[in-house]
Amino acid sequence: MLGWLEKCVVKGRDIRDERVRSAYGKAVSVICIASNVLLFAGKALAGVLSSSVAITADAFNNLSDASSGAVSLLGFKLAEKPADAEHPYGHGRFEYLSALVVAAMVLVIGVEMLKSGVQKILHPQAVRFDALTAGILLASIAVKLWLAWLNRRAGERIDSGVLAAASQDSRNDVIATGAVLLSMVIGRLTGVPLDGVMGAAVAVFILVSGYTLMRDTIDPLLGGMPDKERTEAIRAKIMAYPGVLGVHDLMVHDYGPGRQFASVHVEMSSSEDPLHCHDIIDNIERDFLMQDGLHLVIHYDPVATDDPRLPVMRDLLVQIVQEIDPRITVHDLRMVPGKTHVNIVFDCVLPYGLETPVSRLRGRICERVQAQYPDYYCVITFEHDYARGGE
Repeated sequence: MLGWLEKCVVKGRDIRDERVRSAYGKAVSVICIASNVLLFAGKALAGVLSSSVAITADAFNNLSDASSGAVSLLGFKLAEKPADAEHPYGHGRFEYLSALVVAAMVLVIGVEMLKSGVQKILHPQAVRFDALTAGILLASIAVKLWLAWLNRRAGERIDSGVLAAASQDSRNDVIATGAVLLSMVIGRLTGVPLDGVMGAAVAVFILVSGYTLMRDTIDPLLGGMPDKERTEAIRAKIMAYPGVLGVHDLMVHDYGPGRQFASVHVEMSSSEDPLHCHDIIDNIERDFLMQDGLHLVIHYDPVATDDPRLPVMRDLLVQIVQEIDPRITVHDLRMVPGKTHVNIVFDCVLPYGLETPVSRLRGRICERVQAQYPDYYCVITFEHDYARGGE
């Protein structure tokens, strides 16, 4: 199936192209809609024939999946709109909004199915189990396994959180349908009425899935912390360029899949020709855009490397902050000499959740420095890490 999609949609074009990516996502969404509609029809029939609330709950779960596919399809369609004067960063977050709507729909279905399950527990009814019902459920498991694989592979191919969520949802459906089938087999063998219990359990499973999907969707909309592997890869790639001594203050802004913007400070020797440093920075920015599709803006930080006191002071500061909390880091160190004292100017990156007040941190650092260098004054700028660099 993926090979067919590659031939019909990609056709040798760059998968990072927004139009190609959108066409890919829409094609997968259509396949999921059609598959889930068929599964809903089959399970609804099985639910009516068997009088099983668990199968009926599972059927409506598939109907919600079809609706989710329709919302995802609309999300891909809206997200492919180009940037305009009102939305200069494009419309990529429509994909996140569509996933949020999907999550809300899943939660509503879960609540309704939980009500039905509880009613069946309180007022149990006989459930008929036959070969047709078993065949429909087994076929559903096979189709959902295939959909889980298709969405996972396609989601990885175009870096889509919506398709990744659909893959997880399909995998959850396999477990839910398998549990329904198991409960009917046990009920047939033992006569224990498990249909209502299993219907409620499936509903709870749906609710948990909806909550997880909503949480993961809200995160990028609120500006969540970027992926640690992604930020480490960005730092490592920048550090590989000649003349780069350090990287800090990395910020990544997500405006939808494939629409990321970033800024970063890059340290280079102040003794280097500024025009040469600017040329290297230009190359870094261009390479990230062409090779990674990342719009990167770099701030140039010249660092004095010919002052023999700097390495000693840097080691001392690192030792001091590491004793306070191993997650604290130091950068942008400068020494400004005067007639009566020397200002030690630097930035200090604090981890989130640190309970020690900034005023106390400042005092502890300054006291430790002046204990060894009485005429050294610390000028500290405290800031937080926006890209998991301090973990």
